[in-house]
Amino acid sequence: MSALFSDEQLMIRDMARKFAEEELLPHSEEWDQTSHFPVDVIRSAAELGFASIYVKEDVGGAGLTRTDAVLIFEQLAYGDVSTAAFISIHNMASWMIDTFGSEAQRQEWLPKLTSMELIASYCLTEPGSGSDAASLKTKAVREGDEYVITGSKQFISGAGTSDVYVLMARTSEDGAKGVSTFIIPKDTPGLSFGANERKMGWKSQPTRQVLLDGVRVPAANRVGEEGHGFKFAMAGLDGGRLNIAAAALGGAQLALDKALAYAKERSQFGKAIADFQATQFKLADMETELQAARVMLYEAAGRLDRKDPAATRWCAMAKRFVTDTAFKVANDALQIHGGYGYLSDYGVERIVRDLRVHQILEGTNEIMRVIISRDMLKD
Repeated sequence: MSALFSDEQLMIRDMARKFAEEELLPHSEEWDQTSHFPVDVIRSAAELGFASIYVKEDVGGAGLTRTDAVLIFEQLAYGDVSTAAFISIHNMASWMIDTFGSEAQRQEWLPKLTSMELIASYCLTEPGSGSDAASLKTKAVREGDEYVITGSKQFISGAGTSDVYVLMARTSEDGAKGVSTFIIPKDTPGLSFGANERKMGWKSQPTRQVLLDGVRVPAANRVGEEGHGFKFAMAGLDGGRLNIAAAALGGAQLALDKALAYAKERSQFGKAIADFQATQFKLADMETELQAARVMLYEAAGRLDRKDPAATRWCAMAKRFVTDTAFKVANDALQIHGGYGYLSDYGVERIVRDLRVHQILEGTNEIMRVIISRDMLKD
């Protein structure tokens, strides 16, 4: 697909790949085994502009496009899926402040977020509201120049380590129109965190509950108008879905590369398993499906950049198709490795574990089908 990109975009892609191969890939197995959150390495990504990919340049952002972001996250995930995914989440939180925040908020928060002096988490999901995000219960009650926020958030990446929480809370009972967005610093009294969840994958980033017990937040920390928060959240998810798909693609590409190399080296019945037609056909299908997923992903990113009216549908289609395909390719790569693929030494089982959640977060792939079909049938 190189012919579709400018020289500058190819340079950005190559820079991200170099960073992934030098700073992420050599450590990914250790981070997974020890559940280490590599904050120092994540902060070094900010020096290349990867912490503020589509934040405006006047506050230190790179001012790039969604297509550029997809290029970057595919390459970063080749080094480590879990770490790349967290960098994507930080970018989404920063973008929300940049896009919907006041000028005062932009100037206060974004210079430190773009440099990753501060790290951000995004808080929408709750224990009782996953796919039905608009049913969230966390409440923000106005008291003078402050809001008092009480409730909890579930499955929050970076929770307990991140410095800033971009959080959705209910300011009225008007369904989706009653949700507002707030910026909450980590050291705010009443803000605490649950235990680090024991997860199947994404082990190089902490996942905890965010607990709010009478947390007082200045009204100046509300992003946009009251009641606009759910709209902001949904706008952020179009790009978030592309990034998660890109990260799945990068991980699957690494799994395919490992499977191809192993098939050439592994000998059974007197010859390399790559010489058996069954292996050849499997490798051919993996390559074909992964390339088809890549084409769909970059088409969706281009539509989002162009503000195409069908962009939301395309982002949902890309997220569904790419993450399903990536998981299948990674699982097939494990199968090619046979019993060795089940061992952590070969690095394929980690990719399978990491990619499984990409079919769930940023909207499950079942919800993607709802979005797609609803858009198809709306006229």
